[in-house]
Amino acid sequence: MKVFNLLIITTVAFFYLSCEEKVASSQDLFDITIKNEKKTYTTSDSFTISVINKKNSAIDSVVYTLNKDRIGAATSLSETTISLANQKLGVRTLHANLYSDGNKFDVAVKVTILSTITPKLYTYKIIEEYPHDIEAYTQGLEFNKGILYESTGQYKMSSLRKTNYLTGEVENIELLDDYYFAEGLTIINNKIYQLTWREKLGFIYNLETLEKTGSFVYGKSKEGWGLCNDGSKIYKSDGTQKIWELNTNTLGEVDYIELYTNTSKIKSVNELEWVEGKIYANIYQKDAVAIVNPTNGAVEGVIDFTSLKSHVTQHDALDVLNGIAYKGEPNILYITGKNWDKLFKVEIFEK
Repeated sequence: MKVFNLLIITTVAFFYLSCEEKVASSQDLFDITIKNEKKTYTTSDSFTISVINKKNSAIDSVVYTLNKDRIGAATSLSETTISLANQKLGVRTLHANLYSDGNKFDVAVKVTILSTITPKLYTYKIIEEYPHDIEAYTQGLEFNKGILYESTGQYKMSSLRKTNYLTGEVENIELLDDYYFAEGLTIINNKIYQLTWREKLGFIYNLETLEKTGSFVYGKSKEGWGLCNDGSKIYKSDGTQKIWELNTNTLGEVDYIELYTNTSKIKSVNELEWVEGKIYANIYQKDAVAIVNPTNGAVEGVIDFTSLKSHVTQHDALDVLNGIAYKGEPNILYITGKNWDKLFKVEIFEK
């Protein structure tokens, strides 16, 4: 028995060391070099990349991928030109997958891709003001057939509401259990989807009755913040620079974009709204809404809502702007905030 146990230990140790050696060998044998490397790139850039063969190993082929997408290949270690056109923005991982004598080796380098667009600046004009529940800690806001649906947060106070936006009257309300902090909502296929903040759980409701009919979980994204949809896809923010695309059947995270301008990333993305092919994203604790390209994450515009908060009743519980709704009217948004006593109909125009 002792001999048998020793054999097992020796075999496991050999397997472990062999795996460690194989993992280490990629870096020991190869490296990536980018010709005239820059700190950041844009989607209009291309660069020349090659693999350094440290031990003169025999190479069959090299395949280049950028975050799992194949973007180039070579039959040797010769220089290869990589185009960043149509790539998503953000810090991306460029892999060189090398094949040699039946073995696969992987070396990688990080590249930061920025937008080519300088965001346009927009401002607003108040068209109308409507009453809004001053106790509503607004997290999500969305119209459906002229009815305003709202998700409100805070532990022991979270709710889903159906509201007459003209009068501010709450026509129906569904309260969440005390240990849930409600976040964003969106409506698609006659169902309401609502996030929770840190509980990694979302709820599904009947659109007409607000009856809870199901739930879903999310595990890849950091937290639950905002939701919107384009009629077929659901998008989710998590408090970082990321907006996730969700599987419409399982509600699991499929992929994500990262919000970047031509100079930097935009963090703390919160409430979301789909407006004419773009994602409008409220930036938490900023009086600003970013207009985002949903394909690559480029911030194409920023709406400055500075001073809007000054038009509501000032009180101790008053909090930040958060709540974007679109009703199909060109250049018109409906905006409120956490514990604001007004909902504003505003016209948006370029500065």
